[in-house]
Amino acid sequence: QVQLVESGGGLVQAGGSLRLSCAASGSLFSIRDMRWYRQAPGKQRELVASITSDGNTNYVDSVKGRFIISRDNAKKTVFLQMNSLRPEDTAVYYCYVDLRYYSGRNYYAYWGQGTQVTVSS
Repeated sequence: QVQLVESGGGLVQAGGSLRLSCAASGSLFSIRDMRWYRQAPGKQRELVASITSDGNTNYVDSVKGRFIISRDNAKKTVFLQMNSLRPEDTAVYYCYVDLRYYSGRNYYAYWGQGTQVTVSS
């Protein structure tokens, strides 16, 4: 069973930076897409950034130019560098991966446990 372990959340002042990490445990699988979502209180979960297996990235408009998603395939880890943070970035951030086990053809989705990011004004 694959587990995603997130780290790097916390409290930061507006204008500050944080770096989130999400590492997938286990072996014998290939990861396709890696993503970061966030969910603020009373709001729906939204896709923040995504990165494909060959490094193509996409961002929601509100974080373009401030956040950078990257991945280390050897370590099965995805990162989210968050700069120029704003109070409206406050949310629980979740990582997501979809992967295929070497023994099969189907892709499966896995979620991290979430990490709180709080930006004070």
